[in-house]
Amino acid sequence: MDISTIVDLVDPQTLRVELQSGVDSLAGRHINMTSVEVLLNTIDSIDIVFIAVNIIIISIIVFLTFAAVGIVDRMLVNYIPRVTGKVDVKMDETVQVMIRRLVSATIYIVGLMLVILQIPQLHNLATAMLAGAGIAGLAIGLAAKDSLSNFTSGIFIAVFQPFRVGDLVDFKGDHGQIEDLTLRHTIIRTWDNRRIIVPNNTMSTESIINWSIKEPDIIWTVDFKIKDISDIDRARGIIIQEARRHPLVMVNRDIKVLLTDMKKEELNLRLEIHLPGRNMAKAVGCDIREAVGKKFYQEGIAPASTA
Repeated sequence: MDISTIVDLVDPQTLRVELQSGVDSLAGRHINMTSVEVLLNTIDSIDIVFIAVNIIIISIIVFLTFAAVGIVDRMLVNYIPRVTGKVDVKMDETVQVMIRRLVSATIYIVGLMLVILQIPQLHNLATAMLAGAGIAGLAIGLAAKDSLSNFTSGIFIAVFQPFRVGDLVDFKGDHGQIEDLTLRHTIIRTWDNRRIIVPNNTMSTESIINWSIKEPDIIWTVDFKIKDISDIDRARGIIIQEARRHPLVMVNRDIKVLLTDMKKEELNLRLEIHLPGRNMAKAVGCDIREAVGKKFYQEGIAPASTA
């Protein structure tokens, strides 16, 4: 077999004819090999060089897109504070984070469009989608209404700022700090170092206690239950004394002990103290409750029965 014969056999059309002849001769009659013919025609229509070049271009676009996102994000981190400082415009971390998220999303969308342009088979699909933009937009809007709602809510949160990155909040019984705000969800880091991932739409509709929205210092209450009404004055003095001794209590503010409830053999004294922040309130309350409990025992002040 010479070189020209080998080249002819590599050609899909020649290979199809030779294969059909061989099968017909073996079967003694004509055998329909349409599927094989379709496969060979498909192979014949494949442009290996074109596909390889497209794969390389797409890979470069993907690489450049991710690189551009990283570079631009670092630039925004460094330059937004400088620019706002020069023009004397107030822009907190929450707005800066949202701007970075929007810019990154825009770069990803541009990168996706460039990838689509490199795939001819997707051109007709893109044209058809543009031609039916109204119907497609309605369908996509209905299918992705939750995602769009979260996106819109994230923008509103960044603009109106019911909470900001770094704020201390109470959300559905959990206390924590706003750690991050994305285009889809908000991340709350709780006091025990859990991360609660909450969709922005939920954050916009649920009631949230924001302990940092105006000033960080708060009023915290601690309850003490005693048994005898004759012990009220002594108990009040001990509670105020132990509260003043705690280093985190703001002693320049009023410290009050109020009788909030009175039942048979159960009196509730409520301590009200000012603290520098919500994140320390639980620990301070526990410290004062322990110190007061020890002092009550020494002074013979009976606690109310919990039975």
